[in-house]
Amino acid sequence: MSDGNAESVLEFRNVSKIYRSGDCEVRGLNAVSASFGPGELTALVGPSGSGKSTMQHLGAGFDRASEGSVLLMGRDIGAYGERELSFLRNRHIGFIFQSFNLIPVMSVLENVMYPAGVYREPHRFEESPRDRAMALLAKVGIADQGKKRPHQLSGGQRQRVAIARALMNAPELIFADEPTANLDHEVGAGILDLLVGLNEELGTTIIFSTHDSAVMSRARRVVSLKDGCLVGDKR
Repeated sequence: MSDGNAESVLEFRNVSKIYRSGDCEVRGLNAVSASFGPGELTALVGPSGSGKSTMQHLGAGFDRASEGSVLLMGRDIGAYGERELSFLRNRHIGFIFQSFNLIPVMSVLENVMYPAGVYREPHRFEESPRDRAMALLAKVGIADQGKKRPHQLSGGQRQRVAIARALMNAPELIFADEPTANLDHEVGAGILDLLVGLNEELGTTIIFSTHDSAVMSRARRVVSLKDGCLVGDKR
């Protein structure tokens, strides 16, 4: 198995993703190379269809590259079977979805705890999963909402639950897909402040996609995509 750049949390090496429908072929990503180091706060920007979501899904192991290699913590994730990849993703990656993707029949606290129960690692943390989840809810500012169900929360509160859940297993990398898109300006600004603060406090690498210029301005790195190609990388 190939070792990646020791300084990289995530690395794309000449990665392409080809989607086929009958005789038609569409390149969702075209020969992209980029690496993301520890503690980076990066915005993926570009018009719809530019490859932002494709890049996130490949980086998170939700999909596999057609060409090239994606390396997570120096390991080529294309070499893993589905179960091994699922474990690797659960251990090292958090994902914050635009639509929150909370489990409606679970309480807020149970939603946050959920990643810890997928693959049990009893000696990873000193505190119990419940205590850790409660501490994370406090960290994101909704310690008093743990017993509620997602439908009882506002959009901003649900996004805070999603952020706490993404942090549950202390991942090195978090993807956020348009994290402020479904929120009004004031609430979205609060969520952005929270993500920036967590990045600074925890040193977690955060890669988020956005169309929002206000969100872009808070990133310390902006990677621009167009038609599946990387066309800009500003730090």
